[in-house]
Amino acid sequence: MLYPMSAMVLVTFIVGFIAVKTRFASVKKGTVKARYYKLMEGQEVPEVVTKTTRCFNNQFEIPVLFYVVCTLYISLNITSDFAQVMAWLFVIFRGIHAYVHLTYNHILHRMSVYWLAFICVLVLWANLVIHQL
Repeated sequence: MLYPMSAMVLVTFIVGFIAVKTRFASVKKGTVKARYYKLMEGQEVPEVVTKTTRCFNNQFEIPVLFYVVCTLYISLNITSDFAQVMAWLFVIFRGIHAYVHLTYNHILHRMSVYWLAFICVLVLWANLVIHQL
């Protein structure tokens, strides 16, 4: 479970880097005033700024449940090939979700991979509970 968790952390750092780079570029281009970022309010911002910010924030929603369940697998010393597959699928789907969100942002594609990742983490939790019965 450590490797999928590490991969998810890497996805988060990549998305965070893209968000920060976009923010600096928006200030440099003059499309956003630096003071906007103090409270994230006070002016309209380009779509790319909103999109990258929301994508980064998304990395701290459902993935938190993923990190917790993976940590429980590790701490309870539960080994499950099925759980490993679900964990890797979760990371793959979250990576695809971030890619779609940051590029062409087609809502149906984004929601589809979101729900696939959601199901993976739900299955991880169910599998954990079953192993503990």
